[in-house]
Amino acid sequence: MTNKSHTSGISESIEQQQLFAWAEWLIPRRPELALMYHIPNEGKRSKATGGRMKAEGLKEGVPDICLPVPSGTYHGLYIEMKRVGGKASSEQRKWVHLLSEQGYRAEICQGFEAAATIIMKYLELKGEIHHVKCD
Repeated sequence: MTNKSHTSGISESIEQQQLFAWAEWLIPRRPELALMYHIPNEGKRSKATGGRMKAEGLKEGVPDICLPVPSGTYHGLYIEMKRVGGKASSEQRKWVHLLSEQGYRAEICQGFEAAATIIMKYLELKGEIHHVKCD
């Protein structure tokens, strides 16, 4: 089953793949992007696998992407990636809020371009950047 956007026709998965391809291309100029990774928190699983993963610490709503690089007053950056027009669940919004309270930059971004913009502003600006929002 595909998760297509009514406005762009691009799935969340493709948006995220584009983001990681963009980051890979920028690593020679921004080597800290090599540390960015995906948190595989989605997908269909058997009940046994789902139960095992929960026992291993899987948590509903954890953002899709982590960039464990401090910038300004932030410890790191988390992004919940959505397709253009997609909406975050209440659990995803809760995680963004809780991570923000702990000193992380946490955003919900609709599409690759919004996420790339947040990442570049996060890496380039050295002070508070709360006024830059994806959602």
